Amino acid sequence: MISGIANDFWNSKRMADGTSSRLTTHVLNTALGIPASHLALTVSRLEVAGNKEHWEHLTVRCTNSDGRCPGLLTNDHFIDATYKVRFETGDYWKEQGITSFYPYVEVVFTIKDPSQKYHIPLLLSPFSYTTYRGS
Repeated sequence: MISGIANDFWNSKRMADGTSSRLTTHVLNTALGIPASHLALTVSRLEVAGNKEHWEHLTVRCTNSDGRCPGLLTNDHFIDATYKVRFETGDYWKEQGITSFYPYVEVVFTIKDPSQKYHIPLLLSPFSYTTYRGS
């Protein structure tokens, strides 16, 4: 049996390498053919209360050197709902010294089966982007 401290360490390590998160992303800079490293992003969930809707911010992260952001959400936060990933593309391109058209990219998607894995790739250039549901 794993002690509480060891269990906390193991869970944090699993989140860092993405093994326990069902939501991941990978951003590729297609203009230069490289991963989009150090790109900030926010994950939010649409909350509905009566007639009012608002986006609940769940996490703010940054892509790693490979353009990936593993371990975006714990399984506790991953429920049947509508989510949004906001990629701060304008800041990313500015850091690259490149002018871009899109100040940010928001990808909104619905999770119907939280037991599945959801991968949100973003193929990015200064004047276009593409996304799809990966696996």
